[in-house]
Amino acid sequence: MPPEVALEMARPIVHHRTPEFSAVLEQTRGRLKPLMGTAQEVLLLASSGTGAMEAVVTNLLAPGEAAIYVDGGKFGERWGRILGAFGIIAHPVKVAWGGAVRPEQIEQALRQYPGARAVLMQASETSTTAVHPVEQIGAITRARDVMLVVDGITSVGVFDQKMDQWGVDALVTGSQKALMLPPGLGIAALSPRAWERAAKPRSPRFYFDLNRELKAQRDEHTTAYTPAISLIYGLNKSLEMIHAEGLPAVFARHRLMARAAQAAARALGLELLAAENPAPGVTGILTPARIDGSRLVRYMRDVLGVTVQGGQDQMKGKLIRIGHMGYVAPFDILVAIGALELALRAEGYDFRIGAAVAAAQAEIAAGQS
Repeated sequence: MPPEVALEMARPIVHHRTPEFSAVLEQTRGRLKPLMGTAQEVLLLASSGTGAMEAVVTNLLAPGEAAIYVDGGKFGERWGRILGAFGIIAHPVKVAWGGAVRPEQIEQALRQYPGARAVLMQASETSTTAVHPVEQIGAITRARDVMLVVDGITSVGVFDQKMDQWGVDALVTGSQKALMLPPGLGIAALSPRAWERAAKPRSPRFYFDLNRELKAQRDEHTTAYTPAISLIYGLNKSLEMIHAEGLPAVFARHRLMARAAQAAARALGLELLAAENPAPGVTGILTPARIDGSRLVRYMRDVLGVTVQGGQDQMKGKLIRIGHMGYVAPFDILVAIGALELALRAEGYDFRIGAAVAAAQAEIAAGQS
């Protein structure tokens, strides 16, 4: 989190039913629109990103209806669990971890389940570090009476999102990734088609009633319930910084750091989990055979003071995930790669020390020239 954002969040708390807060709320919502690629209203919720995921499910779908979801990782699975929790018939499209769903898989699923009302997917699957083809799938759903619902938690602010252009009906994200904040804000935007659907409530909901939030945030310039005031002030500051850097520069910075991490993995003789479609916000490096990735993570954190993440579920102990989204610069990647080299050396992996750092440096130097 940038110090400027931390200082903004340390301001004295204002009451949320005041003109001062209303002005900040409006400015923040307006600054989010370009990141999400929409002219529609963007709503802020006091929740994690999962809360925003639940909100769009309960506002757009009803018990007994059917939906298709891309099951290609831990968070794709989460779509299925949310659907099931609200009595919605969930049809998975299985994708190998690290792979991207193919548009023809969605077309086939829609033929198999013609009554499906929505397709739910990730833009970037955090657990597998893979990117899915939202634009191509949007072309499929846009031609049908089927909504496209996208989790953009590790894509909004990382690479270009074109919600309106791609035909996305609901796009959600959270505060703690590229938006450079602590957890606690869920963010959602709906298309006109989705708002028509949400105008006729079908599922039980109270706190996550998006119609009520739309009326409060758009018409009354406040929130339906008590908001996360400090986080909204912090988000307004982080968005100011993002727009000052410029979205093309922000996206280019993320691509550069991803290329540097990928080059480092190759220099170590290691493979990427998402080799064909790697995400620009997080790089997943498969650990060497017979080396426990969880031990690498602990050594980097506890001995070297560098925090990365391991794999989840079937990838536990087999994967190192290096995040490079938000308040991260190329030099941070060199630190992470250097720590990974030392951890691998401590585990007895045979390689030329400094090779991965040099490869990352070369990629960064080429990108900055």
